[in-house]
Amino acid sequence: MSQPESAVADAQAGGRGGQEPLAKLAARYGLRRAIARPRFPVYVRQLWERRHFILTYATSRNVSKYSSSALGQLWQVLTPLLNAAIYYVMFGLVLGGKGHIHNYSAFLLTGMFVFTYTQRSVTAGAKSISGNLSLIRALHFPRASLPLAYIIQELQQLAISMSVLLVIVLITHEPIALSWLLVPVVLVLQTLFNVGAGLVMARLGASMRDLNQLLPFITRTWLYASGVFFSIQERVVGTAHAPQWVADVMYYANPAASYIEAMRDILITSGGGHNPPDSVWISCVFWAVFALCFGFWYFWRAEERYGRG
Repeated sequence: MSQPESAVADAQAGGRGGQEPLAKLAARYGLRRAIARPRFPVYVRQLWERRHFILTYATSRNVSKYSSSALGQLWQVLTPLLNAAIYYVMFGLVLGGKGHIHNYSAFLLTGMFVFTYTQRSVTAGAKSISGNLSLIRALHFPRASLPLAYIIQELQQLAISMSVLLVIVLITHEPIALSWLLVPVVLVLQTLFNVGAGLVMARLGASMRDLNQLLPFITRTWLYASGVFFSIQERVVGTAHAPQWVADVMYYANPAASYIEAMRDILITSGGGHNPPDSVWISCVFWAVFALCFGFWYFWRAEERYGRG
């Protein structure tokens, strides 16, 4: 009789009046629950072993997302462009948001594309577990594979969006500068933050059924507070005459504003722009490392509960 069969026989005997508890019986035979949460290093290794599945799943979702529309993949570029056009008319022209901002078109589009990447990653992460319950209940795999696949999907879409953004920046008479080499650095830091934030939202979305209904309002408020349409420094300190620390909090306590500011400093140089200051880099690195570490730990802690109920 094999070891598992012996354990089953002993368990049945225990159920008929045996004295050994099931937990001790399982420990004696070296058995453990199939869905038991592995140690964190083991969990990370399991994710790495499934990297091909994660990438393939993300790519297939990206291909199928717009397959039923006539313009197909162009919508991932048209959507932020149309939004930017609307915001340009409303905030830039009607409400006078342009102010003294140099190259407001590039300023607005950079903010829109960078913020949209984080917004979509957070929203996708929140739906990654709750929207795949049948897959989770049918197969055993690290559940973090799903939010990671969703964020990789958004990263693939960003690659096209950034190409369009660079072309638009050139059209608005911004010169190509050595600082453009820092664009991938900012995107890597932003992606690390998005992964951590997406994992946090995935766990919250799995347990809070109304979160997906609240997210549009949360992300819209986040959009308005991130300086996408206006310069935080000019509007808060110059126009509203608020103390400098208020603008600093809006810059550095808001990761989206930090990544937007860094990308604008890199791309928009003709108006006396410069490489991002050290404080912006520190903020970008801090949010990337903190979100990634906390997000993985927070998601891993609830590994055994996903798909239940």
